Amino acid sequence: MSTKKLTTPEYLLPFALITALFFLWGMAHGMLDVLNKHFQEILQISKAKSGLIQFAMYMAYFSMALPAGYFMKRFGYRKGIILGLSLFAVGALMIAATTGFESYWMFLIFLFILGCGLATLETAANPYTTKLGPSESGERRINFSQSFNGLAWTVGPLIGVFIYNSNSSGDGEKLKSLMLPYFVIGLVVLAVALLFVFTKLPEINEDYDEPASDSISKKPLIKDRHLVLGVIAQFAYCAAQTGVFSYLINYLTDKGQPIHFDTSYGPYLLSVGFALFMIGRMSGSFMMRYFNPSRMLALYALMCVLLLPVVCANIGWFSIIALYGIFFFMSIMFPTIFALAIKDLGPKTKKASSYIIMSIVGGAVFPPLMGYIADVTHSMSIGFLAPIPFFAYIFYYALSGHKILTTN
Repeated sequence: MSTKKLTTPEYLLPFALITALFFLWGMAHGMLDVLNKHFQEILQISKAKSGLIQFAMYMAYFSMALPAGYFMKRFGYRKGIILGLSLFAVGALMIAATTGFESYWMFLIFLFILGCGLATLETAANPYTTKLGPSESGERRINFSQSFNGLAWTVGPLIGVFIYNSNSSGDGEKLKSLMLPYFVIGLVVLAVALLFVFTKLPEINEDYDEPASDSISKKPLIKDRHLVLGVIAQFAYCAAQTGVFSYLINYLTDKGQPIHFDTSYGPYLLSVGFALFMIGRMSGSFMMRYFNPSRMLALYALMCVLLLPVVCANIGWFSIIALYGIFFFMSIMFPTIFALAIKDLGPKTKKASSYIIMSIVGGAVFPPLMGYIADVTHSMSIGFLAPIPFFAYIFYYALSGHKILTTN
């Protein structure tokens, strides 16, 4: 049982500022899963094609993670954060400026730029958070910061209510409801970037502040088993999470379901799921003070494996409750996998972080596939069987794969 403090007084302000970043990119992601269903309706596209929204966002993570890691290795975490915020703001403002063109592909291009900003922020903020306090509480700290990410995921769909209710079918106006939200987001992110320009942050130099053991530091990253398996685990998690998030509204509003809701309730239905996701992260961060994080990760992954067949079974409220239960049990997975995968890597932490962020590309690959399964079978519920192998692998990683082997 660990009773180490979450952080220390000298790191309190930097920790608060970095935690605020988690809220910003969580809000961007929360809006995205509302747009998936929205574009299906206003542009008359298939579930598979609407999944390209997630594809564009998460391919940005794959493309930008390594360049971001190299940038931070040379210029440090603070400048990496400023670069990420700048790209985030440019992408959001360009989406707002081009809604009149009513081009789905143009939206995807600027969403990719926005995603490059988010990838840079995550490459910086996730490992930086684990360093801002005692190493023994790194998993708790990143889960606490990620709780605000979960809070923002709850707010994002509520912004989607405005998008849903402000829609017009006139030429050049089908996407006009995107203009105000993305314009405001772009301005806010620019303001935060300026705040970081004029704020001094402690630069964590892993070469000196937290040296890796000799057996780890001399090995190339590919031989760090816990990292390699962690990258695979993060790929699996992001694939499964994005699929579940993207198609909850479809599952709950498709008329073929025993219990279904009107599409207009979609943002609220998604927001409930994200609220459970946030509660899971906050409670998980607290419980990690008393319970081993890897064992909690194993339990939560096992619960997802058991609940997904219930979702697929279409047994009314039992299936709906099971689906929302998955939101709760997915909550601690990303930050816990991240913290376990970079543990004790010392000077290799920034580069390792880049590889983990690259693995978020799982979120690009899986939603179109899950949507295709739903299109072919004419049943969204069958698509919810697809994430089971991913959660099963996470269960393995939590039990065994995360353990650090110090022999060459």
